[in-house]
Amino acid sequence: MSAILTDCSRKVKMLDFGYRIQTPLEAIFHSHTNYEVYYFHEGKCNYLIGDQIYHMQPGDMMILFGMTLHCAKIDPSVPYVRTIVHFEPSLLRPLLELPQALNVMEPFEELRNHRLRLRGEHKEEAERLLAQMHVHQQRGDAIGSNRLLLAFVDLLYFIFGLCEQPLRDRQEFSSDKEQTVQRIISLLEHSYTDDLHMEQLEERLHLSKSYIARLFKDVTGVTVFHYVYRRRINEAKIMFLMEPSVTVTEACYRLGFKHLAHFSRMFKQFVGVSPEQFKRRETQG
Repeated sequence: MSAILTDCSRKVKMLDFGYRIQTPLEAIFHSHTNYEVYYFHEGKCNYLIGDQIYHMQPGDMMILFGMTLHCAKIDPSVPYVRTIVHFEPSLLRPLLELPQALNVMEPFEELRNHRLRLRGEHKEEAERLLAQMHVHQQRGDAIGSNRLLLAFVDLLYFIFGLCEQPLRDRQEFSSDKEQTVQRIISLLEHSYTDDLHMEQLEERLHLSKSYIARLFKDVTGVTVFHYVYRRRINEAKIMFLMEPSVTVTEACYRLGFKHLAHFSRMFKQFVGVSPEQFKRRETQG
């Protein structure tokens, strides 16, 4: 199962591969310095990454920038089978320096946390690559370790190919604009449950509220308060998943809403169902 390679070079020790892991786990948010490839084989799982919830289906593959807090919440009544690869980015630097090599780290660095919904031929190829990595791992010698590394590089090229379009679609903005919007988002992340007003952002950022509003919409595609409400609602979903005893009313006020009706309306707008329906659906599986 999951084991850090210990019988070969230091480079290969930086690769941790667990194939078709079936051991249950406790739902705890965690982070790590490694990058991660996660493949979901079977079970019932909600994968929580930062403030996003992904309802996983067999064939889903996640690429993760490990420092983002993440957690898998599973249904323990059914087998939970996944394959996980943790790796240090520096492991691949010598390979990236080869002639005509592509930067297979780009999806992890630019998309950060991204889901690939693999079906049909793509699903078959991903599972074949992972199974081949397992065969090499089972050898337990230097040849197996090196072939495991090469097979992993092949997997990364497979991922890179599937991410080419998302990478092209990612909007590019000037560094100054990106940095300013990142400052806004960082401030919102620390205060999204507060009673926020544009005047507060204006005072804290030393920028006019009209400029803040226009720049944020240009870069993110949504308004500041759309972002704040979406962030609160995503946090409410996580709260309901991780703390089933929390009531809708309690979640409403903990997340900075003043009125239950407003919270319920925004929840249904973003999620498609009322908070009560969401809680009931998740409780019943």
